[in-house]
Amino acid sequence: MQNIIFIHGLESSGKGFKGRFLKEKIPHILTPDFQEYSPRISIAILLKQRMQQLITILTEKDHWILIGSSFGGLMATLFALQYPAKVEKLILLAPYLAHSELDPKKFHPIDVQVLVYHGSRDQVVLLNASLKRAKELFVNLEYNIVDDDHFLHNTMLNLNWKRIILK
Repeated sequence: MQNIIFIHGLESSGKGFKGRFLKEKIPHILTPDFQEYSPRISIAILLKQRMQQLITILTEKDHWILIGSSFGGLMATLFALQYPAKVEKLILLAPYLAHSELDPKKFHPIDVQVLVYHGSRDQVVLLNASLKRAKELFVNLEYNIVDDDHFLHNTMLNLNWKRIILK
Protein backbone atom coordinates (compact mmCIF):
# COMPACT_ATOMS: atom_id res chain seq x y z
CA MET A 1 0.00 0.00 0.00
CA GLN A 2 1.33 3.42 -0.94
CA ASN A 3 2.10 6.14 1.57
CA ILE A 4 -0.08 9.08 0.54
CA ILE A 5 -0.85 12.30 2.37
CA PHE A 6 -3.02 15.29 1.55
CA ILE A 7 -1.68 18.61 2.85
CA HIS A 8 -4.44 21.20 3.04
CA GLY A 9 -4.29 24.91 2.29
CA LEU A 10 -3.82 27.91 4.56
CA GLU A 11 -7.39 28.38 5.81
CA SER A 12 -8.63 24.84 5.20
CA SER A 13 -8.31 21.53 7.03
CA GLY A 14 -7.99 17.85 6.26
CA LYS A 15 -11.78 17.70 6.52
CA GLY A 16 -12.41 20.31 3.81
CA PHE A 17 -13.77 19.51 0.35
CA LYS A 18 -10.48 18.18 -1.06
CA GLY A 19 -9.60 16.15 2.04
CA ARG A 20 -13.02 14.49 2.16
CA PHE A 21 -13.04 13.92 -1.61
CA LEU A 22 -9.59 12.31 -1.64
CA LYS A 23 -10.44 10.15 1.40
CA GLU A 24 -13.41 8.79 -0.59
CA LYS A 25 -11.25 8.05 -3.63
CA ILE A 26 -8.18 6.82 -1.71
CA PRO A 27 -9.36 5.40 1.65
CA HIS A 28 -5.83 4.89 3.07
CA ILE A 29 -4.72 8.50 2.42
CA LEU A 30 -3.71 10.56 5.45
CA THR A 31 -5.63 13.85 5.72
CA PRO A 32 -4.29 15.46 8.90
CA ASP A 33 -5.31 18.85 10.22
CA PHE A 34 -2.33 21.16 10.49
CA GLN A 35 -1.97 24.12 12.87
CA GLU A 36 -5.01 26.33 12.32
CA TYR A 37 -4.54 29.64 10.52
CA SER A 38 -4.92 32.79 12.60
CA PRO A 39 -4.25 36.34 11.44
CA ARG A 40 -2.52 36.87 14.80
CA ILE A 41 0.27 34.44 13.83
CA SER A 42 2.73 35.41 11.11
CA ILE A 43 2.78 33.24 7.99
CA ALA A 44 6.48 32.48 8.64
CA ILE A 45 5.75 31.13 12.14
CA LEU A 46 2.71 29.20 10.92
CA LEU A 47 4.76 27.64 8.11
CA LYS A 48 7.45 26.61 10.59
CA GLN A 49 4.84 25.05 12.94
CA ARG A 50 3.10 23.22 10.12
CA MET A 51 6.39 21.97 8.67
CA GLN A 52 7.35 20.53 12.06
CA GLN A 53 4.02 18.67 12.11
CA LEU A 54 4.54 17.42 8.55
CA ILE A 55 8.10 16.25 9.18
CA THR A 56 6.95 14.34 12.27
CA ILE A 57 4.34 12.51 10.18
CA LEU A 58 6.52 11.81 7.14
CA THR A 59 9.83 10.80 8.68
CA GLU A 60 8.43 7.45 9.88
CA LYS A 61 8.10 6.04 6.34
CA ASP A 62 9.57 6.44 2.85
CA HIS A 63 8.22 6.61 -0.71
CA TRP A 64 5.57 9.25 -0.06
CA ILE A 65 3.11 10.66 -2.55
CA LEU A 66 2.44 14.18 -1.35
CA ILE A 67 -0.74 15.94 -2.51
CA GLY A 68 -0.52 19.60 -1.54
CA SER A 69 -3.14 22.28 -2.08
CA SER A 70 -2.15 25.96 -2.21
CA PHE A 71 -0.20 26.60 1.04
CA GLY A 72 -0.06 22.79 1.36
CA GLY A 73 1.70 22.79 -2.02
CA LEU A 74 4.33 25.09 -0.54
CA MET A 75 4.72 22.67 2.38
CA ALA A 76 4.91 19.59 0.14
CA THR A 77 7.52 21.29 -2.04
CA LEU A 78 9.63 22.37 0.96
CA PHE A 79 9.56 18.83 2.32
CA ALA A 80 10.50 17.34 -1.08
CA LEU A 81 13.39 19.78 -1.49
CA GLN A 82 14.70 18.97 1.99
CA TYR A 83 14.08 15.19 1.87
CA PRO A 84 13.95 14.17 -1.82
CA ALA A 85 14.80 10.54 -1.06
CA LYS A 86 11.56 10.22 0.96
CA VAL A 87 9.31 11.47 -1.84
CA GLU A 88 8.07 9.36 -4.73
CA LYS A 89 5.77 11.96 -6.27
CA LEU A 90 4.35 15.43 -5.75
CA ILE A 91 0.84 16.31 -6.85
CA LEU A 92 0.35 20.03 -6.39
CA LEU A 93 -3.01 21.80 -6.62
CA ALA A 94 -2.78 25.56 -7.24
CA PRO A 95 0.49 25.54 -5.28
CA TYR A 96 1.82 28.65 -3.61
CA LEU A 97 5.39 28.35 -4.88
CA ALA A 98 6.40 32.02 -5.13
CA HIS A 99 7.24 32.12 -1.40
CA SER A 100 10.64 33.34 -0.20
CA GLU A 101 11.28 29.97 1.52
CA LEU A 102 11.45 28.41 -1.95
CA ASP A 103 14.31 30.60 -3.15
CA PRO A 104 15.94 28.63 -6.00
CA LYS A 105 19.35 29.83 -4.76
CA LYS A 106 18.84 27.73 -1.59
CA PHE A 107 18.03 24.45 -3.37
CA HIS A 108 19.26 22.28 -6.20
CA PRO A 109 16.46 21.24 -8.58
CA ILE A 110 15.13 17.82 -7.64
CA ASP A 111 14.26 14.95 -9.96
CA VAL A 112 11.04 13.82 -8.28
CA GLN A 113 7.94 13.35 -10.44
CA VAL A 114 5.81 16.49 -10.09
CA LEU A 115 2.26 16.93 -11.41
CA VAL A 116 0.71 20.36 -11.03
CA TYR A 117 -2.88 21.42 -11.66
CA HIS A 118 -3.41 25.17 -11.62
CA GLY A 119 -6.55 27.06 -12.60
CA SER A 120 -6.27 29.66 -15.33
CA ARG A 121 -8.78 31.77 -13.37
CA ASP A 122 -6.94 31.52 -10.03
CA GLN A 123 -7.30 34.84 -8.17
CA VAL A 124 -5.46 33.69 -5.03
CA VAL A 125 -2.15 32.17 -6.18
CA LEU A 126 -0.50 33.76 -9.20
CA LEU A 127 -0.24 31.16 -11.94
CA ASN A 128 2.79 32.64 -13.74
CA ALA A 129 4.79 33.11 -10.54
CA SER A 130 4.17 29.50 -9.45
CA LEU A 131 4.92 28.14 -12.93
CA LYS A 132 8.21 30.06 -13.09
CA ARG A 133 9.27 28.81 -9.64
CA ALA A 134 8.22 25.22 -10.46
CA LYS A 135 10.47 25.27 -13.54
CA GLU A 136 13.37 26.42 -11.34
CA LEU A 137 12.87 23.76 -8.64
CA PHE A 138 11.80 20.61 -10.48
CA VAL A 139 13.47 18.58 -13.21
CA ASN A 140 10.57 16.16 -13.85
CA LEU A 141 7.63 18.58 -14.10
CA GLU A 142 4.20 18.34 -15.72
CA TYR A 143 2.38 21.68 -15.21
CA ASN A 144 -1.29 21.46 -16.22
CA ILE A 145 -3.14 24.75 -16.61
CA VAL A 146 -6.84 23.96 -16.32
CA ASP A 147 -10.01 25.98 -16.84
CA ASP A 148 -10.82 26.45 -13.18
CA ASP A 149 -10.37 28.85 -10.24
CA HIS A 150 -8.17 28.54 -7.16
CA PHE A 151 -10.36 25.96 -5.44
CA LEU A 152 -10.19 23.54 -8.40
CA HIS A 153 -13.52 21.89 -7.50
CA ASN A 154 -14.33 20.93 -11.10
CA THR A 155 -10.79 19.73 -11.70
CA MET A 156 -10.83 17.61 -8.53
CA LEU A 157 -14.08 15.96 -9.63
CA ASN A 158 -12.90 15.30 -13.18
CA LEU A 159 -9.37 14.00 -12.62
CA ASN A 160 -8.75 10.26 -12.77
CA TRP A 161 -7.16 9.99 -9.33
CA LYS A 162 -6.28 6.30 -9.58
CA ARG A 163 -4.37 6.97 -12.82
CA ILE A 164 -2.66 10.04 -11.35
CA ILE A 165 -1.53 8.12 -8.26
CA LEU A 166 -0.26 5.19 -10.33
CA LYS A 167 1.20 7.30 -13.17
